[in-house]
Parts: sequence; C-alpha cells; structure tokens
Amino acid sequence: MENHSPTHSHIGDLATKTTKRLALSLSLTAIFVVVEVVAGIFSNSLALLTDAAHNFTDVIALGLSWYALRIAAEPANDGKTYGYHRVGILVALVNSTTLILIAAGIFYEAYHRFLSPPEVNAPILIGVGIVAFIINLVTALLIKKGSENDLNLRSAFLHLMGDVMSTLGAVIAGVLIFFTKWNWLDPLVSVLIGVFIVWSAWGILRQTIHILLESVPENVNIPHMVGELRTVQGVRDIHDLHVWSISENLRMLSAHVVIDNVSIGEGVSIQQNINELLTHGYNIQHATLQLECESCQSGELFCKITKHHHIHE
Repeated sequence: MENHSPTHSHIGDLATKTTKRLALSLSLTAIFVVVEVVAGIFSNSLALLTDAAHNFTDVIALGLSWYALRIAAEPANDGKTYGYHRVGILVALVNSTTLILIAAGIFYEAYHRFLSPPEVNAPILIGVGIVAFIINLVTALLIKKGSENDLNLRSAFLHLMGDVMSTLGAVIAGVLIFFTKWNWLDPLVSVLIGVFIVWSAWGILRQTIHILLESVPENVNIPHMVGELRTVQGVRDIHDLHVWSISENLRMLSAHVVIDNVSIGEGVSIQQNINELLTHGYNIQHATLQLECESCQSGELFCKITKHHHIHE
C-alpha cells in the first residue's frame, strides 16, 4: 500500500508563482551584469569584477533553477516513474559547485593583486556597488520565499545572497580606499567574499550529495522511528526498511511489516495507522508497505542488497 500527498494542485500553484519570481530575478540580474562588467573595467576594481562574475553565475543558476521548477511539474511516466523531482537536486549540485570554483578564481586573482595592488577608482566602485547591492537584495528577496524547504531554490538564493554580501563589501572597500588610498583593501574584500561563498556553498553541496546517495534524511532518527512503528497496534516487527529522499521535501519509505494472520480489512487499518504516523511524525507522505504474517521468515532491519553476477558459459 502507498501513501501519497493530496496537495498536488496547491503545490503546482506555488511552483507557478515561484517560477515567475525566478524569471523576474533572472531578468534583473542579467541586465545588471553588463553594467557591472563595464564599471569594473573602468574603475579597475577586482571587487566589482568579482561581483560581476558572481552575478553572471547567478544568471546561470537562476536559469537552471527556473528550468528545474518547470520540469519538476511534469508528471511521472513510464521512463521516469518518480517524475523529474531530482532535476532540482542536480541543479543545486551544479550551483554549489560553480560557487566553489568561483571562489577559487577569486583567491587566485586576489593573490596577484596583493603582490601588486593596482589603483582603484573608488567613486565608481562606490556608486556601482550601491546600485548592485540594491538590485541583488531585491532579486534575492524575490526568491527567498520557499527556499527554506527547497534545495534548488536555496542554492539560487545563496548565489544571490553571495552577491549581496560581495557588493556590500565592495562599497565598504571603495569608501575606505577613497579616504586611505589603500588599494590592497580591494583584493582583501574579495578574499573575504570568497570565504563567505565557500562557506555557503559547502552546506548545499553536502546536502545534495547526501540526497543523491539515497541517505536517510538528516532529521529522521531511524531507531526512534522503528520503535514507534513497533508500537502501532497490530505490528509485530519491521524489517527490510529503506528511507530516502527524492528531493529535500519528498521523502520515501519502503518496509516489510510483520503482523498476525489477520483479515485484509484489519491489515488495511494497520497500514493506515502506520501511514498516519509517518506523515505527521516524519513528513514521509509516500510509503510502500508490504504486510507479512508472523509465519513468514523475518529478515534483518536493513536488507543487504548484493549484485548478482551472471555466468555465461
């Protein structure tokens, strides 16, 4: 028996609204990338060029996130029986990886600028930085809603928040350079921005790998769950248990449930009680349960899956 979430239309409406906000954020960011590149070249500011590069990856990240949301709404089919929910996880993996690569590039360029700091046009750096800060903050807030529970959206949101921090740093660097003429502050701010980018990207990267490896959701305590399942009336034991995630919020479970040799109607009641426990206690809304009577041989809690080699003579 399987338990499914009954709120597909509501989820679809939310996805449509989020897709529109992503499209608006994408347009604003793409327009400003061109402006910031030109300003960075004329002001000779690594901080601005760093932010422009990060903004460009934001265009890519937002575009991928937009695509992931659109395709995730496609129904399951005979080729993709789980649908396309994993596309968002793949996008989050790409986004977090590009963030780390960008940070590596920032560190490399900043190192050379520390050795020989070029002169920075502070007024241009300050002016463009203020405009960039406002635009980045607006675009980040546009997609913040829903990012708490969606790894794909959160990866795009962190891309944009990285820009918010980097443009704020560029403005601060510009003000300090204007008064002190310490041009080395520009690469210093870039290094600090790079550290923030790596820190934010690592959390997303770790979560995407966790999901792609079919790991148990981090906030699911398996021993506690099994203990609660065994307290459900009619349940004698649980074995061959699997718990994993398709996406951050789409959790799956399959298990063999040992019960007494009861009628089909009583078995259905046991399944319903288990599904209610899983839904409300662990946010698992898709569970496949195989009922077995006590006379059946019970296996281990976690079944061992081994590869069978076929010998051809």
